[in-house]
Amino acid sequence: MSWIIGRRSAWVVIVLWLAIAAALSPLAFQLPDAQRNDAAAFLPSDAESTRLLAEQRHFPGGDAVPTIVVLDRPGGLTNADRAAAARIGQALRPFASGPVLGPVPSPHNRTLILTVPLAQRDDASAFTDDVREMRRVARPLVPPGAQIAITGPAGLVADAFHLFSTIETLLLLVTATIVAVILLVVYRSPFLWLVPLISVGIADQTAAGIVYLLARHTGLTVNGQSSGILRVLVFGAGTDYALLLIARYREELTRHRDPRRAMREAVSRAGPAILASAGTVIIGMLCLLFGLLASDRGLGPVGAIGISTALITMMTLLPAALVLCGRRLFWPRIPHFGEHPPVTDTARRGPAARTAHAAALAAPTIPGHEDLTEFDLAEEEGRWVRISAAIDRRPRTVWVLTSLLLGALAIGLLAMDTSLRQDEGFRHGVESVRGIGLASADFPPGATAPTYVIVDEGAARATAAILRGSPEVAASTEVGRTGGKAQFLVVLRSRPDSPESFAAVSSLRERLHGLAGAQALVGGNTAVNLDVRRAAERDRQVIIPMVLAVVLVVLVFLLRAVVAPLLLMATVVLSYLAALGASAVAYRWLFGFPGSDPSLPLFAFIFLVALGVDYNIFLMTRVREETARIGSRPGVLHALAVTGGVITSAGVVLAATFSALVIFPLVQLAEVGFVVAFGVLLDTLVVRSILVPALALDIGRAIWWPGRLARANDGFDAGGT
Repeated sequence: MSWIIGRRSAWVVIVLWLAIAAALSPLAFQLPDAQRNDAAAFLPSDAESTRLLAEQRHFPGGDAVPTIVVLDRPGGLTNADRAAAARIGQALRPFASGPVLGPVPSPHNRTLILTVPLAQRDDASAFTDDVREMRRVARPLVPPGAQIAITGPAGLVADAFHLFSTIETLLLLVTATIVAVILLVVYRSPFLWLVPLISVGIADQTAAGIVYLLARHTGLTVNGQSSGILRVLVFGAGTDYALLLIARYREELTRHRDPRRAMREAVSRAGPAILASAGTVIIGMLCLLFGLLASDRGLGPVGAIGISTALITMMTLLPAALVLCGRRLFWPRIPHFGEHPPVTDTARRGPAARTAHAAALAAPTIPGHEDLTEFDLAEEEGRWVRISAAIDRRPRTVWVLTSLLLGALAIGLLAMDTSLRQDEGFRHGVESVRGIGLASADFPPGATAPTYVIVDEGAARATAAILRGSPEVAASTEVGRTGGKAQFLVVLRSRPDSPESFAAVSSLRERLHGLAGAQALVGGNTAVNLDVRRAAERDRQVIIPMVLAVVLVVLVFLLRAVVAPLLLMATVVLSYLAALGASAVAYRWLFGFPGSDPSLPLFAFIFLVALGVDYNIFLMTRVREETARIGSRPGVLHALAVTGGVITSAGVVLAATFSALVIFPLVQLAEVGFVVAFGVLLDTLVVRSILVPALALDIGRAIWWPGRLARANDGFDAGGT
């Protein structure tokens, strides 16, 4: 640590970080270009939809994404409309990687559609530009009174990417503004807030640049969701680490004349908790690597890179900058050496505070704190002393009632609906969704997202018969043969991505798989989303227990106990269920969302459990430190009093940064932002501030079993009931 905060080396650290930020910032702004927002990119290689896509590449234009052009006239199509459709098809032919199908009129002659196979691109921005250019070319060719929309899988992907790319800069500005305002309120200093804000901004640009390089050169899957989460995760977690370190540094400045010695002491005291909390989140994120979905496996490294970068920046750049700026940075509330205001209001603080103070006066000095002759209560904020005293009066009643409240919120899980369709993912109207509505009014709903079937050529006739006889199929036609394979385009009667369409795909697969020698594959957009949902369910079943086990092991090693980690995990899981239940109710009746993404429960779990444990780590490591010094009960009370303000500020920062995701015009990100923000506040204000201290007070030293702290007797462990 000494080399980071040395008189000359601190400048080297700052210059090095500025050089890293300057090199990676241009790459960070290119991160949207590396995104892949189509569901097919998320699937494992052995999924049936993925195998069909591989087979389709052998057909002419087989790697294309269907683009559906919808031309509609409510009063009925005219000859001019049909002629215009032919011209539109001709004008869009340069974009097609295969034959343009149609125009096909609807049964009621109000709508017609053309299918343009648009070549897939690794560059999401270029793909979106192609769709935008197709819209620009087609729009002037529409006769007066008719309306046109370009939709289908290509239109949905292009609209999603466009929204992600346009909101990226706004998200960064909103997140930075939220953090700046909170830091100003917390520190009430015109200068201090700038240091952590600049540090976390450098961490953000560094992390985004690293992720871009990995996405471009290693195949790391990055989509708009993981890109947006990266930004709020770095700002939120980085600011949390800064708040905790600065709070301890300010405390140590009153105990040491030399700011460098104060910083060394602050890092040695707060550093292990910050390192453990960051390590917990990193390990939890990396558990996503065991998922089937590429979106899950991609979010794991993206989140881990973000947290790691935030941790390294806040433990190197921030200490170097703070030490160079000195005490004056805290103006107008500059911490001075020996600043220990007399505790004149101990009597007014109640029996809990008097007990803690009595034990503190009898405690020996701490190595490194030889300049102290009594326990410093100056950092105990009045409100947190009162809260700790209130909990101490009836801890068992408090934790029982709090647990019942969280359990009541968890009942809201009955309202959770994870059947959000792809076209329902936009919070505002976009052309692709409008086109689906126009086509569905006069065509079978599956016309805008065709299903594909590929079989061995010898089974083509039998396959055609099965498709004609399937009640789920509105229409089917053979669209090509190559390499001994035949391909069919199938239009389902049900709306894409609905439970009915998923059941239809499953039924077709069951029938065609039983066809001898067919080697049948059923894919297409609806089949892709069905496979995504099944993979998401499997990932939840595998990753959630894995994260619980890993976090529990980390806590056992950190706290050197078994009972405390088990209790902490139980409280965090209860908090997660309560947050998810309350969010499910809010999604349905407050926001009016049509449903939730199937990956939401897993993402919410990763963030709320890993981040929720963070605040319990910050609290319980201080409780352990104080218990070893002044006893169990006063140690809990004092730890809550001195950490209450800073940990609450950290929780508010993290919740506020995640709430910035609610500005996204996409349901999936808005839902992630709300559940994490609500869950972090619930964990900070209820679980860490009330439930965990009440349990610790009620259980006493036994909470540290089987460690040595559980066997000590300090005479201060009697609590209320």
